[in-house]
Amino acid sequence: MNISWRQKELVLLVIYAVIFYIIVIRSSLQLSNDHYKKLYGLRPGLISSQFNDVSDAQWRNFRSNLPILTFVFGLFILIANTLRAFYNLKAEGMSVVWLLISLAYLAYLHGAFIIFILSIASANYLLVKILGRTKYFPFVLWVFNLSFLLCNRIYEGYSFAGFGDRWAYLDKFRGTFRWHICFNFVVLRMISFGYDYHWSDYYSSVDQEKHTRHCTTCSSGKICYRTLQERSVGIEKFSYTTYLCFLLYAPLYIAGPIISFNAFASQLDTPQKNYTPKQVAWYGIRWVLSLILMEIMTHFFYYNAFAISGIWKQLSPMEVFIVGYGVLNFMWLKFFLIWRYFRFWALVSGIEAPENMPSCINNCYNLESFWKTWHASFNKWLVRYMYIPLGGSRRKLLNVWVVFTFVAIWHDLEWKLLSWAWLTCIFFIPEMLVKSAATSVKVDNAFKEFVFRELSAVAGAITITCLMVANLVGFVIGPSGISWLKSVFLQAEGLPTLFGLLITFYAGTKLMFHISDSKQRTHQS
Repeated sequence: MNISWRQKELVLLVIYAVIFYIIVIRSSLQLSNDHYKKLYGLRPGLISSQFNDVSDAQWRNFRSNLPILTFVFGLFILIANTLRAFYNLKAEGMSVVWLLISLAYLAYLHGAFIIFILSIASANYLLVKILGRTKYFPFVLWVFNLSFLLCNRIYEGYSFAGFGDRWAYLDKFRGTFRWHICFNFVVLRMISFGYDYHWSDYYSSVDQEKHTRHCTTCSSGKICYRTLQERSVGIEKFSYTTYLCFLLYAPLYIAGPIISFNAFASQLDTPQKNYTPKQVAWYGIRWVLSLILMEIMTHFFYYNAFAISGIWKQLSPMEVFIVGYGVLNFMWLKFFLIWRYFRFWALVSGIEAPENMPSCINNCYNLESFWKTWHASFNKWLVRYMYIPLGGSRRKLLNVWVVFTFVAIWHDLEWKLLSWAWLTCIFFIPEMLVKSAATSVKVDNAFKEFVFRELSAVAGAITITCLMVANLVGFVIGPSGISWLKSVFLQAEGLPTLFGLLITFYAGTKLMFHISDSKQRTHQS
């Protein structure tokens, strides 16, 4: 009886989802067609007579530089893999080869300002080697790296003229990309190197035998990322050449995914074997198909242009929801393409980095799972180098504030990002309390299971709504937009829309439960 009802429920949920997306797609097309003359950031497109939404600077820069990036990609792979095969290069040899190619790449990107990168990186290396075995080293490491993270932003990457007139001429050689933007990722790698060196003699948070029994990758004879990350490498790997290679490794330099030093150094001797050449090729083909999807999306749905043009303030509550929902999906697909491009580059050269966005944004119904899948490699970094050292789950309610404040500052020095971080923490608190209470409740009959599932779906609907609000405040409308959102949705015209989106997210959460159940049954079989 229970199975029969769930099958009927699944059919109804799928029908609801189809109707929802038909309405969203139709309304989005109508909105884009009606308002395109008022929107900023539209350019003549590649599809028929359609305009293309290139209003997002990050996506516009990536898309326009894709040809030169792909040329560098091919040249890097050709040189590095040829030398590896011809001379049978191991860790130190590959470090030198990758470092030299990466330095040439950075010289093109940053020009003379590569001097600042190398100077700060060298100072960090000396700090690690001198103080890395002391008990107060983590504090010194964080102070050093946070200081440069903030100063780089405040002084916008510095200038050579500030060091004297004799150096001022170097300011003319700025390259094509601001170095202090990319340096955010370098800071994460410098902290990773420092901690992995500090822990190299005695730290391991994984019981390898127990882990292998439960890990499908390790039990199959391969090595998963967690093992690579937690397993200490030999002290000889902590050389200056390998360190610089890790910091500046071209495939992951601009945008990641983020990889720990242990995991990177573990793959220098032998290229990754978890992905076969056929699987790597299919990974690349899927990326191309996703790029085509993005082109279709930006040619017909101008979500981001609505956001930056401020036109959304003139729309009805239902239209505001559609634009907000569309912006989040645009952001997801944008980062999906950027991160997977660079991860594909790394895979082809023999380095497996963690996968960002392993799940679609529309398949996340709680904050914890969302952050584990959105910027998954950053989440792994935060857990290893911040969350666990701060006390882990024993101080979870406090730790989330520290972690998300750091994430906001790491992105940029903006109030709207701090607002996003603190809103997320506020929304995290009830979720953590509910989860804690749920674990203490024993579900031992069909009725309790039904009630628990329904309450979880309601909680999921509320969480998704909060998640949308936090991300829109942080990345689109800013803190001042909160009062505007309340004025739109908490009044007579907006309440039906608010109720409708909660019902929709409730149905979406129930559908995600069915997907999760299906995956679990497949895994068990």
